Amino acid sequence: MRVVLQRVSRASVTIGGQQVGSIGQGLLLLVGFSDDDTGAEIGWMADKVVGLRVFSDDEGKMNRDIAEVDGGVLVVSQFTLYGDVRKGRRPSFVHAAEPGKAEQYYKEFISALERHDISVASGVFGAMMDVQLVNDGPVTLILER
Repeated sequence: MRVVLQRVSRASVTIGGQQVGSIGQGLLLLVGFSDDDTGAEIGWMADKVVGLRVFSDDEGKMNRDIAEVDGGVLVVSQFTLYGDVRKGRRPSFVHAAEPGKAEQYYKEFISALERHDISVASGVFGAMMDVQLVNDGPVTLILER
């Protein structure tokens, strides 16, 4: 499981001109699953995301987590996180999880985040989405399990 986490001032997902998810201050999570994932990674990743202290305290140090700033999380599925470009000029996605498995894990990940009693919005699995964000910092981290 791989997550690209971006601290944002705001972010939204639009499909076909209709907004399907949005947050103000918080975290945009681009989420991908590999063919090796078993689902055991999901709880760990949700706990890690929610516990990360990436928001500034009164002294400007990254010392606060998402709950402490009353922030939201926007989750967007992105199988291309497992694109392999080491050979040739076109990405290979042979290590990305097959769609049925990835969609199940995606939904489980959203549920795991919601159990932390934070505001969670999401895109639509497998849809062509327009993602807009204002990266705050910028702060971008890559998490993998």
